[in-house]
Amino acid sequence: MSCSLTLINLDREDEHLSDVAKPVTSNAPVSGISHKGVGGALGKTGFAWAVFEWARNPYYILIVIYIFAPYFARDIIGADLLTSGELDGLEPDAAKQTANAMGQAAIASVTKWAGLIAALTAPFLGAALDRGGKRKPILAVMLGIIALMSWMLWFAIPGEEGLPTFAVMAMLVIAYVNYTYAEVTHNSMLTVAGRPERLPMISGLGLGLGNLAGMLIFLGLVLFFMLPDAMGWPFAEPQFGIDTANYEHLRIAGPICAIWLTVFSVPFFLNAKDPGTAGASWIKAAKEGAAGVVRTLREAAKYRELMKYLIARMFYADGMAALLALGAVYVALFLEWGAIEMVSYAILASAVAFCGGLFGGWLDNKVGVKRALIIEIVGMVSAMAIQLSVTQETLLFGLMENYQVWDGLIFQSLSDLVYLGGIVIVALTATASISSSRTMLVVLAPEGRSGEFFGLYAIAGTITVWMGPLLVEMFTTAFNSQQIGMASIGILFAIGVAVLLTVKMEKSG
Repeated sequence: MSCSLTLINLDREDEHLSDVAKPVTSNAPVSGISHKGVGGALGKTGFAWAVFEWARNPYYILIVIYIFAPYFARDIIGADLLTSGELDGLEPDAAKQTANAMGQAAIASVTKWAGLIAALTAPFLGAALDRGGKRKPILAVMLGIIALMSWMLWFAIPGEEGLPTFAVMAMLVIAYVNYTYAEVTHNSMLTVAGRPERLPMISGLGLGLGNLAGMLIFLGLVLFFMLPDAMGWPFAEPQFGIDTANYEHLRIAGPICAIWLTVFSVPFFLNAKDPGTAGASWIKAAKEGAAGVVRTLREAAKYRELMKYLIARMFYADGMAALLALGAVYVALFLEWGAIEMVSYAILASAVAFCGGLFGGWLDNKVGVKRALIIEIVGMVSAMAIQLSVTQETLLFGLMENYQVWDGLIFQSLSDLVYLGGIVIVALTATASISSSRTMLVVLAPEGRSGEFFGLYAIAGTITVWMGPLLVEMFTTAFNSQQIGMASIGILFAIGVAVLLTVKMEKSG
């Protein structure tokens, strides 16, 4: 579950290799915009494009997934609810379960609203970018908003001392939406980052740098703050005056990401090539872009099997996005994994995720892309089911008692290890499904037009991204259960597979 950044960026980066926003009915580039670049991944413009991910992606890794979101759900939402007296009539275990469920629902709500706003606006932003003016100034504003919101997370403190809960949630939504906008804008500049045959390498370099940056920050947090606090090594106490009792080792992730983003985005702004047209009207670009999105949708309606596939992907991709984005919050609350365990979990999943693309390509060749995709989705859901059967007391929905395997620093119980093993399967199959999904789009698209139809592929991947978090929020709240809340994602997978089974693989058009 924790490989979400790796997976999401793999998907989005590849989508924009084909100029997502270009309307299907157009056979030529939008007037005034060059879609050609020079050099490769280590060239001046190519490396500048890639290094942007080094600057931006740590926000998603640390704040949205591994560090801040679990902290906010458990130590602010849950803890504040327990101390408020609202749950005093419940038994301690029931009160803790309710508090955890409300924490998970709060994070799901943040993701839901951010996803809904992005779904309604991001496709039109992408279409306008291909017709508008210079993009760096717009991107600078987006990054400034992300950095400011990230810095302000330092003041997200439990109790009355910190910012109100609604204010923190609002900041997370604002940052998340601007992160999506920045991603769309940055991706739209990939086409001029280097020679066409070098774009996949440039895109892959950006992905690798983004994840490397996140891992380096993780190691810094562990070595300077978490391990000294847990075992007095490699320092006798947390460094730089950080007070772990006041959650400063977790809250510091916000300011670190803000500074990192600000400093390391400078090379991008100095050296990256901007394909926008100086002085072009953004109002006119927005109008023409909206019309282009509508034309794209109308054109796609002519291809029945392709449309069925895009509908299927809309559901199973949304289920996968929710599984990945909320998985870290779930495990932090339900199995009570600490910061060191969460970091170890992140490193393992990210490492396995990079192997998933190779596995997906191999499986496509062995059994065919449609069967491969179904196998990958079923494998992902099966691993999720095994993970959801694990509690701190039992495994396999109560059929096996949990017990301590060893007395080490982390992952001491059988439940911990089984859940960790499930992460390997989820990371592998989720990445493979992204690879197979792209291949299936190429197979189904009309001859010579697969690049143009990646625009619809991108829209289908964002327009319903709010559904998964909404289901998790609704079911978690209704049943007061984190397990049932996460299990509701299975509905989206089931619909996606059911529609996918009806797709005929004959060439469309």
